Amino acid sequence: MSPSRPRPGDNVTQLGLAPGMVVQELGWDDDVDDDLRQAIMDAVDADLVEESDQAVDVVLLWVRQADGDVMDLLIDSLADLGGAGYIWVLSPKVGRPGHVSHADLAEGATAGGLSLTSSVDVCENWSAHKVVRPKAGRR
Repeated sequence: MSPSRPRPGDNVTQLGLAPGMVVQELGWDDDVDDDLRQAIMDAVDADLVEESDQAVDVVLLWVRQADGDVMDLLIDSLADLGGAGYIWVLSPKVGRPGHVSHADLAEGATAGGLSLTSSVDVCENWSAHKVVRPKAGRR
């Protein structure tokens, strides 16, 4: 008997989300993993927001190769992000349509004055990559 594949909710705990956090979602399209989105909403006990009139704790940024320059996408995602907040860049895994290489993500983060810190296998088709401001830039 083969082991079952992890469900998105099984790995979402690695994203460091907690009830009450405000999570902004950018880059949504019909190819995103709806089970993962639901697991994230369950973890924060709230809906994901597109636009916010307050600082958000986390930005969930879906990025595909055709979406444009990674640095520009990351800089745009900082608009509503609170000082201690962070970005989870979700990109298709290797071999999936739209895959963005780890090197491109790291280069885009560095060029934007940010740091790519860790990666998490969150679901079957998408990986999550944590991007933060340098410690001196957090308030």
